[in-house]
Amino acid sequence: MHKGTILYSTLKSPKTLPKDVLPLRTSGPAPAAKPEYEDVDVAIVMESTYPFLKGGVSAVVHDIVTHNPDLSYGIIHITWDSNSPLTDLYGMPPNVRWVRTVFLSMEEHRQDFLSVSAKDLGMTPQQREQLSHRLFDSIYALSEYGDVDGLWELIDEGLNERTRQYPIWALLGSREFMQALQDRMPQLDLSLANSFWTLRNFFSLAYAVLGETMPRASVYHAHTTGYASLLGAAAARDHDTSFLLTEHNLYVRDTVNTLLDRNMALSITEDDYRTFDVTAEQRAWMAWWTEMGRFCYPSARLITYLYPSAITEAARLGTDIDKSVVVPNGMVIEEFDDKYRARRQALATMEKQGSDYVWHLVYIARVVPIKGLLDLLSSLEILRDRGYPNIHLDVLGPTEHVPEYYEACLAKIEALGLTDHVTIHGTVHVRDMLDQFDLLVLPSYNEGQPIVILEAMAAGIPTVGSDVGGVAQQIADNLITPDGRTIGPCGETVTPGDVHQMADGIQAVIGNLDEYAAYAANARTRVQELFQMHEVMSSYNQIYRALGDLPVADEMAELIDEKVPAEL
Repeated sequence: MHKGTILYSTLKSPKTLPKDVLPLRTSGPAPAAKPEYEDVDVAIVMESTYPFLKGGVSAVVHDIVTHNPDLSYGIIHITWDSNSPLTDLYGMPPNVRWVRTVFLSMEEHRQDFLSVSAKDLGMTPQQREQLSHRLFDSIYALSEYGDVDGLWELIDEGLNERTRQYPIWALLGSREFMQALQDRMPQLDLSLANSFWTLRNFFSLAYAVLGETMPRASVYHAHTTGYASLLGAAAARDHDTSFLLTEHNLYVRDTVNTLLDRNMALSITEDDYRTFDVTAEQRAWMAWWTEMGRFCYPSARLITYLYPSAITEAARLGTDIDKSVVVPNGMVIEEFDDKYRARRQALATMEKQGSDYVWHLVYIARVVPIKGLLDLLSSLEILRDRGYPNIHLDVLGPTEHVPEYYEACLAKIEALGLTDHVTIHGTVHVRDMLDQFDLLVLPSYNEGQPIVILEAMAAGIPTVGSDVGGVAQQIADNLITPDGRTIGPCGETVTPGDVHQMADGIQAVIGNLDEYAAYAANARTRVQELFQMHEVMSSYNQIYRALGDLPVADEMAELIDEKVPAEL
């Protein structure tokens, strides 16, 4: 099974939880009684992030929870197994009533999953054959026509803990199913044995996500498609409540590109698994992730994206544009006032020192391939050769996630003679250091709407970043304020992986002090006008209240009514 392509977290840490948080069973025999979970307003559904991994989406979710204290929350955390990080890194606020962990690995539910056989279906051979063909009919209905009803009926009958009449995963061990598989899915192009093991993985994952009843919430808010979306959609359907989906990044694109070792900036469409020149096993996993997204999208009453172009890209994966709205990330801009004043004072130093000024560039990200530090080092060499020796790069972020990549970066720094021009700090408190830097450089191959760019903008720091995700909207596009004013760019975007363009972008910003000052001022203004935390959190609060049938402001209720079909 492609563990690394399903879940991104491979860190190890002590498995401890706060005393007031109820964990799911992690090992050993099943408890005599299941823990009781309080009904909540919102259940946040995450994959391998909050509250056991810092930064990125976790930071956004923590903002949602802490800035909406009038709502009660539960956290459903999906991760690989009980060896995954399970230490609360945030400290759950009182409005988080519980954290429930769901494990995907078959090893965590082996006894329940593998203890059944075809006889446990309680069916005759003819009935097993009919059920097998019904399953394949439902899969084809989804893939060919986007019809989800047949699969939901089978989930209710064979997986949903409260309603199941038989264990549908037992069908896999039947002769009738294997015969139907050969007849109905020859395009898998796998041997019978490989087909069995691949499908066993799929059945196991479906069982892990759908086999237990989730605590009740008025709104299930999944922060990605994939398994979080599948669980959220099923739980909302089970409890007759609402499912809200937020795509911080496009899960299907990212998982498929990871599987195929493709450039992470490349797009994916819902038909690519049919046409790409890939192995049979890769095609099966591409289909699994793609069709899972298409299966879940119709269940969402509303889908939020961080930036407008994400909606267009998601439409190519099967989403419904008419149910989509943009809710960006936000900043508490007052928290950066001191840093902004320091950066304004730094402008005077730049003017005074002129060509003797040492420009301090900062890379803030994990030191991993997808973030592009090796590329940035090549760009620094180009700038040095062009006569820009007064540049220093500070690298802030964890170095232990991909040790071999970190070692490659160290070797390249040495080989290029950049030892005096690059300082690697490791994990630090970034906000404490922001006033020390003149320019954020982000050479990533994959981003959503990076929090680190918003933090830099709030401090008045321009950015040169790869044109991926919502980066262009953050720093390069002209933005229009609600009252019709235009705010110009606060940096430059470049093609990911193009080291010469990155060098050009850096040179364009630091090579003209007047331009630099304008970018710095625009950075702060863009956050102040369009990315304020209180406005973003107000939007989430009102969305939750509208979808959860809680008291809600009239204007948000009208927006939801426009976006959500009446029958939902």
